[in-house]
Amino acid sequence: MKLLLAIYETDRKIFRGINRHYQIRLLNAFFRTITHLGSASFTISIILLMILFAEGELRRTAIASATALALSHLPVHLIKKWYPRKRPYISLENSFFPNNPLADHSFPSGHTTAIFSIILPFVLFIPAFAVALLSLATIVALSRVYLGLHYPTDIFAGSLLGSAVGIFSYSFIL
Repeated sequence: MKLLLAIYETDRKIFRGINRHYQIRLLNAFFRTITHLGSASFTISIILLMILFAEGELRRTAIASATALALSHLPVHLIKKWYPRKRPYISLENSFFPNNPLADHSFPSGHTTAIFSIILPFVLFIPAFAVALLSLATIVALSRVYLGLHYPTDIFAGSLLGSAVGIFSYSFIL
């Protein structure tokens, strides 16, 4: 129990350290835009376009990416049902968050899971892009904390889940 309390306290401190910058106009514009790269509409659209227009191994990698996205959605949905963690803007006073925030549960981050699940097959296929793709996915994950929608452990769990499913899908399909 002490370990869980220590983890939660650390989670809250990191959340506050990131979310406190919410009033910075330039960061706000950046994170409000970049966060959409993990949305269902973006991830599904970009992967479908790649499947339609790519050829050969790149197309198979896009199929692995789409498979990872589909497979990762179910555990996210189930975990949110089994572990109904309230979002930080609801639980923590003086949190900053956008108008019309999400109302479902916080753990794990679906945007983070989605972005990591779709990029991992491409990281494995083209390792030269690893730094750029992993940096992009990490920024999307951080945007979720910055916007007051997730705790750091939510994005950590989402990144692990998305990465594991992305690696599995790539290994299975290619």
